[in-house]
Amino acid sequence: MRTDLLAELNAERAARRAAILVTDIADGAQRLVREAEIAADPLGTVLAKHLASGKSGLVEADGRTLFLTVQVPPVRLVVVGAVHISQAMAPMAVGLDLALTVIDPRTAFATPERFPGIELVAEWPDAALGQSVPPLDRYSALAALTHDPKIDDPALKAALTAGCFYVGALGSRKTHAARVARLTEAGFSPEQIGRIRAPIGLPLGAVSPAEIALAVLAEIVAALRRAPRPEVA
Repeated sequence: MRTDLLAELNAERAARRAAILVTDIADGAQRLVREAEIAADPLGTVLAKHLASGKSGLVEADGRTLFLTVQVPPVRLVVVGAVHISQAMAPMAVGLDLALTVIDPRTAFATPERFPGIELVAEWPDAALGQSVPPLDRYSALAALTHDPKIDDPALKAALTAGCFYVGALGSRKTHAARVARLTEAGFSPEQIGRIRAPIGLPLGAVSPAEIALAVLAEIVAALRRAPRPEVA
């Protein structure tokens, strides 16, 4: 690989931005396509498909064989609320290679005994995000699970501002309507607020904490892979 391409690839990695290195197998020619450039690229459709899957591989285009080296930042999952759903979610998230952080200022809930081996931050979200916890970004998902606006709302505001690929919040439709009113008053647009998945999770008919955790993680994976969300019956 040319040193200039390597430097550019490393710069994208350091900035937590995705990129794809396109290598022509026949002559070794290479070029780097950044995520923001994919839509306008001649191979845009193919590149977008590989970016969504996060997998490298061979493709055929215009009679040539190309190898696509896909570089995607590690996906982070920030859960606000050290609740039973979060406890059930933790081992599943690890199995999905999601870098999980649980934030909850309530020290009675946010204990290492309840979340062994999980990054746990016993602080208010607005204090933790960007300080104890790295700033949210395009490759971050946030799930707000406390039912407490004082805890959930600051995290939701940070996630919407950062453009997280997934933002979800627990609560009934009535709870969410009140949440929408608060976020509107705070200056967020209907388009921004509309990005919040509420009720959170795929419509699996989930009842137990483990089932709700599964529904939430399934929805996060669907958002990451850009799969359409099924309509709620």
